[in-house]
Amino acid sequence: MTLELRNVIKRAGAETHIYETSLKLREDGFNILLGTTLSGKTSLMQLMAGLERPADGEIWFDGKNVTKVPVQKRNVSMVHQQFINYPNFSVFENIASPLRVARLPRAEIKARVGQVAELLRLSPMLDRRPSELSGGQQQRTALARALVKDADVVLLDEPLANLDYKLREELRDELPKLFRDRGCTVVYATSEPTEALLLGGHTATLNEGRITQFGETAKVYRQPMDLISAAVFSDPPINSAAVTKQGDRFVLNDRVSWRAGESQRTLSDGSYVVAIRPHHITPVDHGANAVRIDGKVLVTELSGSESVVHFEVDGRTWISQSHGIHAFHVGDQASFYIDTGRCMYFGQDNERLAA
Repeated sequence: MTLELRNVIKRAGAETHIYETSLKLREDGFNILLGTTLSGKTSLMQLMAGLERPADGEIWFDGKNVTKVPVQKRNVSMVHQQFINYPNFSVFENIASPLRVARLPRAEIKARVGQVAELLRLSPMLDRRPSELSGGQQQRTALARALVKDADVVLLDEPLANLDYKLREELRDELPKLFRDRGCTVVYATSEPTEALLLGGHTATLNEGRITQFGETAKVYRQPMDLISAAVFSDPPINSAAVTKQGDRFVLNDRVSWRAGESQRTLSDGSYVVAIRPHHITPVDHGANAVRIDGKVLVTELSGSESVVHFEVDGRTWISQSHGIHAFHVGDQASFYIDTGRCMYFGQDNERLAA
């Protein structure tokens, strides 16, 4: 099943929610929409589902223009971050509702509901009403209702956001397996770069109503086409700063500079932007590519397995993320080490330069 957006635009009054967008989604694996809140993920899904019509452009499904086809006539399932269930139905009836609309035999309905309920750990709750469930259980019920329907398009709008950590981890593993042989197009929206990497598939990075890049998830992460895509695909936020290329060196300030890599040495001297992810700035000198940078500690965040430190250099905040527990004190001067082999360079137009 193929799903394609052709020059689609979405407006609400004078505001543009989705700027002109063309996107052909993949049939194999997950299609991930990655972006912050208000980046346009839900708006794109509403267009795909037929809940909204584009102000311009077309939606094509399996070789047919479905732009004007109402949602009731599209074989689409959608799960929202905020769970939506029928309050007067039992959990069983909530899950079974699309199958009853399709007039499937009672025995098949029971079997399919039982299968998906087992997957989502809802079997003991099938006779309860939504009001008798926790928030996580209600979200699982909404997710089960989407999964049980043999839809051509499944739209998952941050469906795991309200679930507990352990169940989220389990479902991230199970969901791709569940859809692997269903022959449907799956679109999954998330604001978490780590979730996109765990799910794999293909990812579209979104920023303020525009898709900035689309491709294999790992490739988009490792080879962002521009600084905006790199920033969307980074949590904690990516570090970026102005640098000057002088001969074979990049100069950050009068204290910090480093030798340009082989692929950057052909760049003209002048001003550029360097970007580096927080986990490539650590408190430990890791070797030949490490360059020391000193800054004032602003914030420290310690967990059982890693340390995140915000520090200030020349009025700009940098972030370090490293394995293990590293003790820093707010207000102190501290030393960190940039792995310059992991730096990405961008022109003044934010386009990616030589890798």
